[in-house]
Amino acid sequence: MDFSGSQTIAAPIDKVWAFLLDVNKVAECAPGFQSLEVLGEEHWKAVVSVGIGAVKARFTLDVTRPEMHEPDHMVVKARGKAPGSAVELSGDMHLTAVDSNQTRMDWEAKVIVSGTIASVGARLLQGTAEKLTGQFFACLKTKLEPGGTSQS
Repeated sequence: MDFSGSQTIAAPIDKVWAFLLDVNKVAECAPGFQSLEVLGEEHWKAVVSVGIGAVKARFTLDVTRPEMHEPDHMVVKARGKAPGSAVELSGDMHLTAVDSNQTRMDWEAKVIVSGTIASVGARLLQGTAEKLTGQFFACLKTKLEPGGTSQS
């Protein structure tokens, strides 16, 4: 599955970039996030639970950030397994300063799901992925925009 989108965030580009660099803050916004362990520089192990319809899975993901160009470009890759299922994903994000207080994020993601969760929940994958993406950006905006919970 391929996804893409654009979000405008009411925060300066340097604040958005700093937030995205902090994997703990980003992980807190990931729906189903359970834990994060540092394995090395730009390399983490994340545990995330995902439900597709009635099928629930707990994925252990190997996450890397192989490409960064401060303050406007970042690539994140992850692959992992859950009992009977596997996932591989790649995300590419570009930031653009709209003005001194707004940042546009253009993003693309490619997700490959296989195994039980793909076969049982195939027709629900697209809608679930869109819902989870929406939850992630809602959280990100809450933490970055004026009146949000982040004070960084």
